[in-house]
Amino acid sequence: MSTRIHDQDEPSDDPQTSALDDAYDAYDHAAIEAKWQARWEAEGTYLVDVDRADPATKFFNAVEFPYPSAEGLHVGNVFKYSGADVFGRYQRMAGRDVFQPIGFDSFGIHTENYALRVGEHPRALTERTIGNFRRQLHRIGAGWDWSHEFATSDPSYYRWTQWVFLQLYRAGLAVREDAEVVWCPSCRTVLAFEQLEGDRCERCGTEATRRFMKQWQLRITAYADQLLAGLDDLDWPDISKRLQRDWIGRSEGVEVDFAIAGRPRDVLSAFTTRVDTLFGVTFLAVPPGHPIIERADRDAPPQAGTRTGVEVLHPTTGERIPVVIADYVVASYGTGAIMGVPAHDARDHEFAVEADLPIATVVLPAVGADAEVGTAVTGGAWTDDGVLTGSGEFDGLDSATARDAIADWLASRGLGRRAVRYRLHDWLISRQRYWGPPIPIVHCDACGEVPVPEEDLPVLLPEVEDFHPAGTGESPLASVESFVNISCPSCGGAARRETDVSDTFLDSAWYLLRYPSSDVADAAWDPERTGRMLPVDQYAGGSEHIRRHHLYARFVTRALHDLGLVSFAEPFPRLRLGGLLTMSGAKMSKSRGNVVTPDEFIDRVGADVLRLHLLFCAPWEEGGAFSSDGLPGIERFVRRAWRLVTAPDPDGPGGVDARPLHRAIARVGRDVERMKFNTAVAALMEVVRWASSERAVMTGPEWRETTRTIALLLAPFAPHVAEEMWERLGGPFSVHRQPWPSFDPDAVHEDMATIAVQVDGRVRDRIQVAADADRDDALSAALRSDRVRRHLGDAEPRQVVYVPGRILNLVS
Repeated sequence: MSTRIHDQDEPSDDPQTSALDDAYDAYDHAAIEAKWQARWEAEGTYLVDVDRADPATKFFNAVEFPYPSAEGLHVGNVFKYSGADVFGRYQRMAGRDVFQPIGFDSFGIHTENYALRVGEHPRALTERTIGNFRRQLHRIGAGWDWSHEFATSDPSYYRWTQWVFLQLYRAGLAVREDAEVVWCPSCRTVLAFEQLEGDRCERCGTEATRRFMKQWQLRITAYADQLLAGLDDLDWPDISKRLQRDWIGRSEGVEVDFAIAGRPRDVLSAFTTRVDTLFGVTFLAVPPGHPIIERADRDAPPQAGTRTGVEVLHPTTGERIPVVIADYVVASYGTGAIMGVPAHDARDHEFAVEADLPIATVVLPAVGADAEVGTAVTGGAWTDDGVLTGSGEFDGLDSATARDAIADWLASRGLGRRAVRYRLHDWLISRQRYWGPPIPIVHCDACGEVPVPEEDLPVLLPEVEDFHPAGTGESPLASVESFVNISCPSCGGAARRETDVSDTFLDSAWYLLRYPSSDVADAAWDPERTGRMLPVDQYAGGSEHIRRHHLYARFVTRALHDLGLVSFAEPFPRLRLGGLLTMSGAKMSKSRGNVVTPDEFIDRVGADVLRLHLLFCAPWEEGGAFSSDGLPGIERFVRRAWRLVTAPDPDGPGGVDARPLHRAIARVGRDVERMKFNTAVAALMEVVRWASSERAVMTGPEWRETTRTIALLLAPFAPHVAEEMWERLGGPFSVHRQPWPSFDPDAVHEDMATIAVQVDGRVRDRIQVAADADRDDALSAALRSDRVRRHLGDAEPRQVVYVPGRILNLVS
């Protein structure tokens, strides 16, 4: 929601309040913000002693660290960081020791591409841009613990990235092998499948191609089931869990063996989730570059739709079936070959029509189904379940029954087996670029792959003048002979260093572990500090990282846990996603030319006004369109709050109804906990208007209690002005170390609603929620009820119907 700032927030023309206007005119946001930022730094206000923090009260409030690939932050970044900072400040006032560090994701293609565009070496560019980012991150007034800052491009950091790689390598989770890879012709490097948007590079938008290359991959697929199962226990948004589940893509099916005609000992296996359509297979499809093509008719060009010259035997009929090349087949999914069932798969149908391949219908719609045999349900194919026909002894079975029966039949004859496959690919981390950590492996003709001894880390990235990617399949490091040619660490003979660097997502897959131990020189992390401070209590991230960084970090943490290196399996059990601010209908980015920097606004109206404006203009978890039109209204609001605090005490008769003040305490606290910062700011505006209207009848003590409470409520949102207000009210330093104000529950009773909670149609409990609670809030409260959980069991509800303020119906 967004609440209009009313005209009553304009400065009053009443002569009795002119003194208050004069007090506001004395407010110098630039001087006050500089004053308090200097005081916070001098006093170490936001520092946490990670060697003595109490695990019971610590709160690791982490945000996704920025990559300094452009000239600075934009207001979309400030929007996300301000929301996370408000939450952290609230937790501090709630009695937690808040650890809120910040660093820089300074290695990788983003930074290097920017360096290539501006014609500056990435090392010099990174130093300059980090300096600017650091300045801006100071200016926005967030409560960073700067004592734990690091940059991933610093050798003191990437030494340990290389060390993490070696732990995975020794565990068999890092391998170098030939594989079909995604290649970006513009970035001139391979990409992970997760770094594609459709068929284009997510960084530059260029259409990607495929190559077969020997590359380093991390065996994330070995953790597919763990990563899936672990989602159930995470306090994450539903969309995060759903996208990760879909990306991992666990499929149960059957692997069917097709004997190669003329070579009875050789088989080509195909994985399918629809083995009920087995009798409808009229071809097998393989991707371009599949190994079987090497055995095929060499005169046949390996293009999509080409018959390879290889035929296989249908396992049930012995009929010869052609093997054809199809570019829609993914080499690394399943066995690299798929059954072509054109009557029952839309993509197969389109391909069969174009390639003039036969089409055989083997599944009929069930009686009463809204379709006729042969009519197009999806792309000309009947793709739903049905009743088998033309399938020998299995005719007449429904699809579900037939899948089990045919799977058993194949297994009993050694022609197939039940299997599980995943959409998830192993994580390809090789990059044929310059700006990244060299992969710590040496290649020796006598010894093979030899890991660099840990005592020799880091393998330093050498200085080069020409860091342009070559596009040859080798990184620019391959031309640096002094780097490449070394002695083998194992036998002492001539050897060559690995010249690929690792992807930036490996740098960030473990960085949260480094924060508490950033000053530790002889280990990636100190076990005691890590046990005390981790896992992260809340991670503020972006939806664009759900299937990349968030997934990679989970995998690496689980692998390190299994190796006994950390005591927990999940890096951030609680995740919240900040929405995007858009400009001209698009996400803010340099490439689109729609970036709005925060500096001009901070110079003009101050960081506090900018923070309040950004958090008020759109729901934090949803985002929205950025406009500066609302800034004057926020300025008026801050002006009114400033007048209240700097005004002399009134001398009224007293007896003011204080319930609006108590309701504001409850609403602001509740909304901050829910990350509903826009409605929290609206509640602040309401209580400031109420205080202004009731000032004349308040006694001095009533007024002081009111203004002190307003300063405390304002503190997480506008930290500088609240600190100045608190000092002028005579409060001890710092307002950000004060407890969150308490409220009278009776005063906020009318803001609550009692709702009935039904499980499968029967009322199981009645719970109290905020009158304006949304579906997610009501569901969260219901799931905390023992009575509700008893009837749901361990399962999450399959369906949720919520009538606000009245009833919540859960279907198990």
